[in-house]
Amino acid sequence: MERLLPSDVDALLFDLGGVILEIDFTRAFAAWASAAGVAADAIATRFAFDSAYAAHERGEIGAVEYFASLRHSLELELSDEQFAAGWNTVIVGEIPGMRALLAAAARARPLHLFSNTGEVHRRHWETRYREVLQPFARRFLSCEIGLRKPDPEAFAWVARRVGLAPQRIAFFDDTAANVAGARTAGLRAFHVRSPAEVAAALQLSS
Repeated sequence: MERLLPSDVDALLFDLGGVILEIDFTRAFAAWASAAGVAADAIATRFAFDSAYAAHERGEIGAVEYFASLRHSLELELSDEQFAAGWNTVIVGEIPGMRALLAAAARARPLHLFSNTGEVHRRHWETRYREVLQPFARRFLSCEIGLRKPDPEAFAWVARRVGLAPQRIAFFDDTAANVAGARTAGLRAFHVRSPAEVAAALQLSS
């Protein structure tokens, strides 16, 4: 496992949720439970990262269709607006320290973003977190490109759009499966769970 950035890396590719923005799905369960008057634990038990979730992140179905799926699987009679309000609470906020790290990293190499995200979350984060995302030259969003992590073909597609051989791109993600997919595609991938781990790989001060 690589721990330091190789000298022949020409671009950096970052995950969004869990690396730049803090994510907490239990907040959505609590919001939906409050709106429906049921126990959050019951919602957490029924929720799954299922085929509808993946289809929404690939842009194959829209928010209305995804919320209809949730209405059925979670056994909740909530409106689309109530589902959306709860869904957006998943995004807690900017992870402290990442803004400075990204700005410093961008002075040495171009930065790109690769996020599994649906249209509801995209609309929520793209304006609220504009400043922390400013250093990114390009954003590759699953709901726009029709591909999502950890599929190796998704990483190969992104590498082609960046215009570099996969091995000349370093990828940072907090999910082991995504790191494995990136490595299968030939990228230099780092499993990071904190700004300090990102800084260590980049040999920057956190």
